[in-house]
Amino acid sequence: MSIIQKPVITEKMTNLTESLGRYGFIVDKAANKIQIKEAVEKAYGVAVKDVNTMNIFGKKKTRYTRTGWVEGRTNSTKKAIVTLEEGETIDFYSNI
Repeated sequence: MSIIQKPVITEKMTNLTESLGRYGFIVDKAANKIQIKEAVEKAYGVAVKDVNTMNIFGKKKTRYTRTGWVEGRTNSTKKAIVTLEEGETIDFYSNI
């Protein structure tokens, strides 16, 4: 089971990274803050100062098809905002 599923790379998250040194990750729903901290430190070799988590509930989606209305939900996720120590950075684009 991988704790970190993928990094969040959006315009809003990039602004937080540049101004406050915070990085966003989609993480496993069962992971706690201590496990997330250890996983980020191990994966990227940085010192983590703080971890904030939030549960993102799936949105309700409906669409009309030939057979009628189809209703469903998107997947629920858990997001972690990780604050690094002063002077630490993570380069997501180094493998491209």
